[in-house]
Amino acid sequence: MRGIVMNEKLQIAFGLLGGLAIFIYGMNMMSECLQKAAGEKMKSILALLTKNPLLGVLAGAVTTAVLQSSSATTVMAIGFVSAGLMSLPQAISIIFGANIGTTMTAQIIAFKISDYIYIIIFIGFIIAFVTKSEKIKSIGQTIFAFGLLFLGIETMGDVMKPLASSQVFTDLIGKVAHIPVLGVGVGTLMTLVVQSSSATIAVLQNFAAQPGADGMTSILGLAGAIPILLGDNIGTTITALLASIGQSKDAKRTAVAHCIFNISGCFLFIWFVKPFAALIQYISPKGPEIEVISRQIANAHTVFNITMTLIWVCLINVMVKIVMMLIPDGKSKEIDPARPLYLDEKIISQPIAALQLVAKEILHLSDMVKEAVKDTISIVKTEETSRMNALTEKGHQIQTLADRITEYLALLFSSGTMTEQQASQTASLMYVLSDVERIGTLSVEIAGCIQEKADHQYKYTEEAMDELQKSLKTLEKMFDDSMKALQNRDSVQVEKLIKRKDKIIDLDIKMRKAHIQRVNKGKCKSSMTAPFTNILHLIDRMGNSCVNLADVATNEISLEYFMVQH
Repeated sequence: MRGIVMNEKLQIAFGLLGGLAIFIYGMNMMSECLQKAAGEKMKSILALLTKNPLLGVLAGAVTTAVLQSSSATTVMAIGFVSAGLMSLPQAISIIFGANIGTTMTAQIIAFKISDYIYIIIFIGFIIAFVTKSEKIKSIGQTIFAFGLLFLGIETMGDVMKPLASSQVFTDLIGKVAHIPVLGVGVGTLMTLVVQSSSATIAVLQNFAAQPGADGMTSILGLAGAIPILLGDNIGTTITALLASIGQSKDAKRTAVAHCIFNISGCFLFIWFVKPFAALIQYISPKGPEIEVISRQIANAHTVFNITMTLIWVCLINVMVKIVMMLIPDGKSKEIDPARPLYLDEKIISQPIAALQLVAKEILHLSDMVKEAVKDTISIVKTEETSRMNALTEKGHQIQTLADRITEYLALLFSSGTMTEQQASQTASLMYVLSDVERIGTLSVEIAGCIQEKADHQYKYTEEAMDELQKSLKTLEKMFDDSMKALQNRDSVQVEKLIKRKDKIIDLDIKMRKAHIQRVNKGKCKSSMTAPFTNILHLIDRMGNSCVNLADVATNEISLEYFMVQH
């Protein structure tokens, strides 16, 4: 008999864990497929992120509804504020909206579609299996994941039924229902373990729908469910805190603002559980409690978050002051030039946002390359090789940063979250990155040739050095214009680039001829032909890379395409 009881307990435990696993898998799959189906529309949503606080709230809510995860939106906001693409008040308004958006999951779960679960899964499977179009396939997979989500809920509901008749369990629930603080602790702990408030609220909705002894009322009741719901909201803030580890102070402040929002809400609502429950019952559908309590919990979740958002959006400046006081500026740390300013691995699963950060990082790299080219021109002009060590170090920093961007793009490819179109765009970004890095590396190599000239006491004529400077200044302008073309799709700039490339070729031919003439006249040593020709070859390769960048801007894509339009 004892073995049978133990077996029943194991079945309940494994059933709950299995149902929860199916639910979380379905929710994550739905999030990923919705992103792919939404595609470029996500950019329009993200474009709202940098507007005023009310639009930020709206964008946060819509983004969370698409991603089906407030944690994902919060992590994205933390990534943006850490990268300096978003101010602290803007990020905080996003998080307020994310808390509203996450209530959509609970509202969806409250629908009773038990009889249609398997047909939904089948329809989603057929659409995804048969279609060739990537967008329609994503829609099919979203429907399939939606069915899985409800299958997980149904599985959890089935295994919870024996618990409702257990005297020990009903006594335990009675204590939780009558001691709100205990309910808050249970909800917080559940979400800390599962790392998803949507999943724990789904468990709560399912459990509350189990009948008590009379078969009509809920085993938990709405007044007992609300404190657990408040605890779920506190527990979800741990994800934001974890995401802010190692990030900028503003990113940490954003995470703390998320905590303050939910903890302050809990402290406010915990004193009014019964009146709040009465209000929710009044505005929710009527009927037997076990049939309507799931919707009541969803409505309580929505009303709680909307109320707290309305309060805090009016006090957003107060929130900023609080988090600034909790996390003061302190001493600014020296920034490693080779460290990415924008990349954030935590938002790899949101390709639209991740690609925006990559585009910004490539522009940051191009600024470093511009400085290297400028320094090379200065070394060629003055022949002061004392500056060579600093330039060589800058060259190493350029290579290191380029490697880190390449690794990030590789992670993005391997995440499996990108559409075919996004994968193609990412390949274009890799071409751009390669040419930008090459220009920086070649520039440092040219300066190295001048160092070699000084070490071996080569003597180039003044005419030769002037022509080298002219070529490098033309290259500097070419690179600057190519980056402008990449950012703005400026076709006039591209045409200028081609003309400048022709000018460099003409200068190259002229310099080679002039050098041979000087050797013939005895003005230059023949042993200097190889090193001088090497410099011309490096200049030619830099020109080719500038033209490559222009070709990408003309024929494929511009960096501006990835940026959020303000």
